[in-house]
Amino acid sequence: MSASSALSLLQTIFGYDRFRGRQAEIVEHVAQGGDALVLMPTGGGKSLCYQIPALMRPGCAVVVSPLIALMQDQVEGLHQLGVEAAFLNSTLDNNAAREVEQRYLRGELKLLYVAPERLLTPRFLALLEHTPAALFAIDEAHCVSQWGHDFRPEYIGLSLLHERYPAVPRIALTATADAATRREIVQRLALEDAAQFVSSFDRPNIRYRIVEKDNARKQLLAFIEREHDGDAGIVYCLSRKRVEETAQFLCANGITALPYHAGMNAELRARNQTRFLREEGIVMVATIAFGMGIDKPDVRFVAHIDLPKSLEGYYQETGRAGRDGLPSSAWLAYGLNDVMQLKEMIESGQAPEAQKQVERQKLNAMLGLAETVACRRQVILAYFGEQSADCGNCDNCLNPPTTWDATEAARKALSCVFRTGQRFGAGHVIDVLLGKATDKVKQHFHDRVTTFGIGTDMPEAGWRSVLRQLLAAGYLQTEPEFGGLQLTDTARPLLRGEQALRLRGLPDKKRDKTERDKKRSAASQDIAPQDEALWQRLRQKRRELADEQSVPAYLIFTDATLKAMLDAKPGTLADMAHISGVGAQKLERYGLAFLEALHAE
Repeated sequence: MSASSALSLLQTIFGYDRFRGRQAEIVEHVAQGGDALVLMPTGGGKSLCYQIPALMRPGCAVVVSPLIALMQDQVEGLHQLGVEAAFLNSTLDNNAAREVEQRYLRGELKLLYVAPERLLTPRFLALLEHTPAALFAIDEAHCVSQWGHDFRPEYIGLSLLHERYPAVPRIALTATADAATRREIVQRLALEDAAQFVSSFDRPNIRYRIVEKDNARKQLLAFIEREHDGDAGIVYCLSRKRVEETAQFLCANGITALPYHAGMNAELRARNQTRFLREEGIVMVATIAFGMGIDKPDVRFVAHIDLPKSLEGYYQETGRAGRDGLPSSAWLAYGLNDVMQLKEMIESGQAPEAQKQVERQKLNAMLGLAETVACRRQVILAYFGEQSADCGNCDNCLNPPTTWDATEAARKALSCVFRTGQRFGAGHVIDVLLGKATDKVKQHFHDRVTTFGIGTDMPEAGWRSVLRQLLAAGYLQTEPEFGGLQLTDTARPLLRGEQALRLRGLPDKKRDKTERDKKRSAASQDIAPQDEALWQRLRQKRRELADEQSVPAYLIFTDATLKAMLDAKPGTLADMAHISGVGAQKLERYGLAFLEALHAE
């Protein structure tokens, strides 16, 4: 169980020259029987942290995984590497499940994936009593957090593992957990004595960009056509209806898009997910019901056309882009209605006040990211307790936003909210500011208030931006029953002239377009024109091999491995063995086929 044997397994089975980050420490600690809590970003190599110890320790590791698709993907990936692995879930009939159980009892497996619900059944616990596990790996451990975005009540029962099998090492893993969620994981899974390994949350290959919403679907289409034509991506929407409409819109405009949400027929939902995993260039439009545990490494972009409820959720979702380490995009369209809708959802909900306060804090952190004029990556990392320099790769670094003295404009807006009774939405308030004598304005006699027409020096878009930022900064709030705007105590000093306020300026659309066009290829694969035909030939060979086995193409080789082949152009199997991601089993199975593709005339 030495570090050298771990490195040998990494090289011969997985095809990687060296461990990344703290992987080597974690592997050694768990292989020697220690408990661990591992926080590592998506794409950081969490799976290796339990897969290699599983190969080093006698017996079979039991991996608790929340999703069927993830289990199947992981097991098929291990089969490609020549590792004996299996899963137990509802897709297996009784005979197939019984055969997996017998293989476990006979010692034929090195990894067995199970859902938390199945692990806690008397039948499965009886298996563990007969043949103890080599280790327990609890993946997506943040599911234990009751106030988290992926809560699974079954996870709380996993504390039983510590009680029944104190001598079996446990490793809990998650790609996202703020300090509060981390404490909850430790408490609920009885990991007080476990070593904690917190890796950097930085994903330098992801370019973060947040734009002001102005017909989000058209903005999304322009973004995909301009920067990710033909790429796989995920688009997140807040509602099921918006998912359906957005998928239809993209399809009507030539993008292969599929919907995914909890209200769909389960068979259709599963079929769409399978297509997304196995085919290339599919865009999945989904609610947050989709994505946890998705292992597809070549997702080139994640887009949000509605504001996420928390920065933690946003980080988790955007982290599904670029798991292979190649350049990828995180794009978000965000507007005034998003702020009002999410604040109203919190206030009108039935949750206890303590939970509402947690939700407010999480939303405020998300709003802080959306409105910041600083480096986006700095704000994200600071949320997870990590310091960093400017990244030079987000929209604010590449195209620094302007700020302006908005003190007077803010006072006008706040005064207008007050004069109109603090019970109307933003649209009505803006009509009054602009002096628009609409039927609604006249019905409530708001064409007679002192603030009627005092905002004609600024366009409607400017006032929407001001109100959005006043909401985000806490000067305004939405009243629970009808969602009207109300002043908060924070607004008093500003209204009295005791405080100045600078706000983020409206984007210079002409300049912004120039910058976007200039950076157009930044998130592409960066394939040289003379290599384009060869790149497509490698992808076609991968597709053929994947189709023969009915597996996702990335389980044959990832884009990163194909790109390494393209760059190195190995001439022999010995040369091919040095390509990152080409282990011994894959070299034997696919090496010649890809050498032929590389050197075909």
